[in-house]
Order: sequence, then structure tokens, then C-alpha cells
Amino acid sequence: MGASFTMQYLSNVGLVRTGNEDSGLISSSIIAVADGMGGHAGGEVASAIAITALAELAQQFPGLDKESREDLLLNIIFDIDDQLLERSSHRPELSGMGTTLTALALIPNEDNLQVQLLHVGDSRCYSWDAKKKSLTQLSIDHTVMQELLQQGRLTPEEIIDHPQRSLLTQALVGDSGIDPVLQVFPAKVGQSYLLCSDGLSSVLTDQEIAKVIAAHKGADVPEALLAATLNAGAPDNVTILWATIDENESPNAPLLIGAAHE
Repeated sequence: MGASFTMQYLSNVGLVRTGNEDSGLISSSIIAVADGMGGHAGGEVASAIAITALAELAQQFPGLDKESREDLLLNIIFDIDDQLLERSSHRPELSGMGTTLTALALIPNEDNLQVQLLHVGDSRCYSWDAKKKSLTQLSIDHTVMQELLQQGRLTPEEIIDHPQRSLLTQALVGDSGIDPVLQVFPAKVGQSYLLCSDGLSSVLTDQEIAKVIAAHKGADVPEALLAATLNAGAPDNVTILWATIDENESPNAPLLIGAAHE
């Protein structure tokens, strides 16, 4: 069956940072957020490398079968790492740059739909149940805090203001040694997803995000979430993708936003 993502999106520098190190990908079959890190222009370069590599993959997707799509999605992690390593070897000032990556791919099958999540770092992917008005985090943060939470050594309330809450356990840094995993979820026409950098999720709680979504029409969700984040101080870059599965297959050229567009 044919299907595609319809999108609303934005990427904003926030109220404290002077540049945008976030990048995003908009396409009918793959959407993604990458949050760069590193001195000088390193974060901007790293996130742009990741998103540009995914954009090239998105252009190949329409003609591929399910197995080929899965293989390419997994291998893109190694391709991005190789590009990060090569770029930093030629530009020493970029040494130590890295990026998160959260990508959601729509996989149409003959009789059902799936989404496949490729995730490294602490950018997030949520699903939204419009009937129940409930938000479910699909990605698992690769952070020290998440590990301590899973071990029962910290409570969710203790994490909110913890000084090490953004310390990552996984990121793409050029020699990451990451063994990528795809999470597979059943999907349906009309299902909506939120992808965001931690410039949103570290400022607003899941409950606050859900409240904003419930109060707005889909097309207005990114702007409403940004307004709430700016109102709360927006100390980091904010990238928000709001995607809904449409039954019509409408392949479009991939669009790059944030640092990847600049």
C-alpha cells in the first residue's frame, strides 16, 4: 500500500545560542533530527553531514524493497561515522565534533504499514494518539541519566534539574563503535509523530508537550511548541518535526532545515 509523511516543521536558534547546530530532514519517506556538538563550527558541520547522508538515502527509498531499505538504514550510521572522521582529519579544528541522530522511516508493505526508528543520542521520537490525547516516547535516550533511571538509582523528578542530565552515552563522533538497531512499530494512516532535538524535550516535560499538542491543530503544533519553549527560556536550539501518515504516496525531493540548510 502507498503512503507518505505530510509535514509541519521548524528549526530555531533559541534565546541563548548564537548559531544553530541542529539539522533536520523532511521527506515523504524519511524524517530526521540531528543535534550537533563540538567547538567552533563542529556541531553545525556534524549534524549537517548526518542529515545530508540521510537525504541522499531518502532519494533512493521509493524504488527499494523492505529488506534493502532496512539494510541501507542500518549502514547509514557507518557512512556518517566515516564522513565525520574524514572531515575532522582534514580540518583539525573540527576534532571532537559529533551529533545525535533520530530518524523515522515509513515502510509500506502490501497489506500494512510500519515505521522504523534509527536512534543515537538524546533527540527524541514520540507517537501521538489523537483519540486518547496521549504522547508516547518511542526512542530511548542514550544518556547517563537514562541509565541511572533504568537502574532505579534516580527518579524522573531528580533527573529534571540534574547537572549531568545531557551527558550522552552514545553519539556519532567519527569512531563511535555503535552497533545500530532499528526499532519497528506498526503504523496506520492518520498516525502522527513528533521528532525533536533536546532543545524542546529538556525544557518542556512530556505532559507539557502533550498539553500543547492537544490544544492545537496539526499544522499549528510546531509553532505552538516553539512558543512554549521560548516562553520557558529556550537555552538551546529547537528543532521540531510534526509528521502525519497520509494514504497518498507523494514522493518529494528531500528538504534540509537548520544547519544543513545554511
